[in-house]
Amino acid sequence: MTTLRDTTFLPRPATYRGKVRDVFDLGDSLVIVVTDRISAFDVVFRELVPDKGRVLNELSAFWFAQTQGIVPNHVISTDVREFPAEFPRYAEALQGRAMWVRKVAMLPAECIVRGYLEGSALKEYKAHGTVAGVPLPAGLRQCDRLPEPMFTPSTKASEGHDVNITFAQLRDLIGEPQAREVRDASLALYRFASEHAERRGILLADTKFEFGTIDGRLAVADEMFTPDSSRFWEKAEYEPGRAQRSFDKQYLREFLEASGWDKNPPPPALPAEVVERTAAKYREAYERLAGKRLEPAG
Repeated sequence: MTTLRDTTFLPRPATYRGKVRDVFDLGDSLVIVVTDRISAFDVVFRELVPDKGRVLNELSAFWFAQTQGIVPNHVISTDVREFPAEFPRYAEALQGRAMWVRKVAMLPAECIVRGYLEGSALKEYKAHGTVAGVPLPAGLRQCDRLPEPMFTPSTKASEGHDVNITFAQLRDLIGEPQAREVRDASLALYRFASEHAERRGILLADTKFEFGTIDGRLAVADEMFTPDSSRFWEKAEYEPGRAQRSFDKQYLREFLEASGWDKNPPPPALPAEVVERTAAKYREAYERLAGKRLEPAG
């Protein structure tokens, strides 16, 4: 199975179906299956992106293994043959795109770290000279490296867009000790991954984490350092003052911005070239960051 739209072939329905992931609640644990659906501007497209789900799952698995000494994570197994219930019977379809994980009591905030000035941080800086309420030196350009990586949390919106908040607001939301803990963990994870990526010719511009607790202990969950949760740039072509070539959905977003679509459903059809170029960017991100080829499905 080279692409996967959903998990309706399984004998149990998904407990939760997100834009990309189908989640199965097994009581004290979850099985998360990453499909090849793709979304942009909060709209899911009809077309599937080959290997996208496998890239997201396998890259997260790579990073969870690499960083478990920095912050614990929720992974039990990525080998579908070890999963409980009926999942091993469908290992051929699910292998490489599924994780069996512990349940996590999730925190009501997303933890974002920025190493470069882009996206909503650039908009805030242009308007106020600040990022997450923190004043920055004057004269910074689009995509300039920040003096130090910055922790810039946001709310988790059940509907609509997340809202950037200051550290003080995060402290009010979850308490001082936990706010400091997630800030320090986020910065440590970012520094580790950015150094790893830069050795492979890729700049980690920014990334977001989902934290929670397992038995009262902080743990990172969901996904980690994937093209869906991070901006990755080509180091050899890096030039501040303009947008950078990226290994994420930016190519798709740029196509959609130029298409005249109003960003409301229904989405426009995606040309085959856009789908394949997006898939190629995801594969390249995995192979360069993980240091190995993405094995053929099946």
